[in-house]
Amino acid sequence: MKRIPFDAIGFDLDGTLLDTFRDLGAAVNHALVLGGFDAVPLETSKDLIGGGAKIMLARAVEAQGGLPDDEFRALYKAMLAYYEANNAVHTVPYPGVSEVLADLAAQGVRMAVVTNKFEAFARNVLAELDLIGAFETVIGGDSMGKGEDGQFLAKPHPAPVIAAREATGGGSFVFVGDSTYDMRAARSASVPVIAAAYGYCDRPPHDMGADAVIDSFAELIPALESLVSAA
Repeated sequence: MKRIPFDAIGFDLDGTLLDTFRDLGAAVNHALVLGGFDAVPLETSKDLIGGGAKIMLARAVEAQGGLPDDEFRALYKAMLAYYEANNAVHTVPYPGVSEVLADLAAQGVRMAVVTNKFEAFARNVLAELDLIGAFETVIGGDSMGKGEDGQFLAKPHPAPVIAAREATGGGSFVFVGDSTYDMRAARSASVPVIAAAYGYCDRPPHDMGADAVIDSFAELIPALESLVSAA
């Protein structure tokens, strides 16, 4: 019996479903050291997350003086290669993720992942953690192609969220994420949004304009049940 007022849910990945910062930080540090920069403490790599791997590396490089574009591209490729081979070493689901996803599936709720991580990387890590089967679609930062400006149509662009809603039946839909990228994408797609305060928030979670804020993944279903008016 479905208890929540939504037909489908879209989830961000890093900082929402999965605690990924250790593996992302290790990939950033691999690239930084190759480029002659200082590695950053893994714990502080949380502050770099948001907008995808390229932005993450760019923030780390710019903090140490920056690089010409061609040299940065070489480091970025090295980072991606390292991450592809090591993206599920320390990454784990947040507490409660497996149980809550199973509960939602039992209720007949359709689910999707919308991340700025490349789709192949997202699918790989979800498969490694035995979570891929919970989702009808995985939309990555490269899945929607590029816009007229040559940039990928990734969050905060609404296109990935709209595509996820369509892929899960086009009914009532809610999005869950931990960053302003997620909030802006959901708002632009005209769907309600829940902020994951336990994630890698780039602003105080209660200041991001979400319809609800959760402090743990275990709080998700009660929060969804409370969003009847938003639905």
